[in-house]
Amino acid sequence: MEFLRSRFHPKVIYNLISYKMGGLAKVEQETVWSQWKKRRICGYRITQPLYTTQGINTLGSTDPMSESLQTCYKYLNETGRSYSPVTQALEGELRHIFCIFYLVMRAMDTVEDDMTINLETKIPILKNFHNLLYQPDWRFMDSKENSRQVLEDFPTISREFRNLAVAYQQVIANGACEIADGMVEYLQKQVESVQDWEKYCDHVSASVTRGMSVIYFVKGLEDPIIGEDKRLSTAFGLFLQKPNIIRDFLDDQLNGQEFWPKEVWSKYGKNLSDFTKPENSVPAVQCLNELITNALQHVPDVLMYLSQLRNQSVLKFCAVQMMIAITTLATCYNNQQVFKGVVKIRKGLVATLMMDTTDMQAVRAITSQYVEEIYRKIPPTDPSSEQTKNILATIRKLSMPNDTTDPPQ
Repeated sequence: MEFLRSRFHPKVIYNLISYKMGGLAKVEQETVWSQWKKRRICGYRITQPLYTTQGINTLGSTDPMSESLQTCYKYLNETGRSYSPVTQALEGELRHIFCIFYLVMRAMDTVEDDMTINLETKIPILKNFHNLLYQPDWRFMDSKENSRQVLEDFPTISREFRNLAVAYQQVIANGACEIADGMVEYLQKQVESVQDWEKYCDHVSASVTRGMSVIYFVKGLEDPIIGEDKRLSTAFGLFLQKPNIIRDFLDDQLNGQEFWPKEVWSKYGKNLSDFTKPENSVPAVQCLNELITNALQHVPDVLMYLSQLRNQSVLKFCAVQMMIAITTLATCYNNQQVFKGVVKIRKGLVATLMMDTTDMQAVRAITSQYVEEIYRKIPPTDPSSEQTKNILATIRKLSMPNDTTDPPQ
């Protein structure tokens, strides 16, 4: 079906086939460092590899991944439709760290989204999740969500979590605490204001991008500024999360959840659920466009964040996620389908973004492409049209080849 949906996009077809034939090859065999230097992490001198797997006995060994780690990648493929290919493009242990990081967050997200779990059960699990990572036998068998395998077999995930160096465990556990705070707060109250929306996105996504930025620095892949500049890494996280919330409107409605801020949608209707009715399609799309415009406000800071990255693998990992986010916004903008069904980015397009996003020049070029796509779709009578044009003009300027986003060398 994916091939058929891509039949009018030759480049997309080629990239999809290339990805399906070889995109997963990098995780078939695990390799370990053949040499390493002593590192200072959180005040300790680390003199052993930062990731260990079963069967590694000597320096330079290339034994296959442990069975439990292979299972983790299986779960990553099953539950991380867009995140999986970007993660698997990373090198060595960074790939493993972010695989486990994702699965921990996915497990928490599964608990949050499962409306068959009552709050009396759900809230204690979320609040205690950072401790559950250290309980080898903890699992949850009562979820009805499609991604429930990450809860039912959580001992496999937590085992690989505990195989990580202590510094990385701390980053992931701290991220779990922040995510739990946001989830628990908004399980018990509505997202009323734009500030609430920002706060929720900060807890469940920006906490992850801040943690990942610390990992880049701790591993010696990036300059200290990447781990220290919380404003830019926060903007990156907000930009990754908002498109998901915008796109998942109908799915959330079917699950009895509402993450669109009332401060915005109340300008266009009495009830958020009314946006699914055909007679309300015009105000529904106007609300959609305003939220997309809000999300686009983060793009200048995201471009600045990406421009500070020096490691090619890290840049590609982050940039592809940014490209998927802006592609999602361009697809959803002024699109009534958001209120009628599922809006997804084709796998072939994800493969194309992965292949094309190679450096900041490519990032700017692709960003410019989607800026123009959104600009062409702006309705003249849309209440947010001028604001949308203004932010697109700013992004357009930053996306030009001669822009000065990059810091001095």
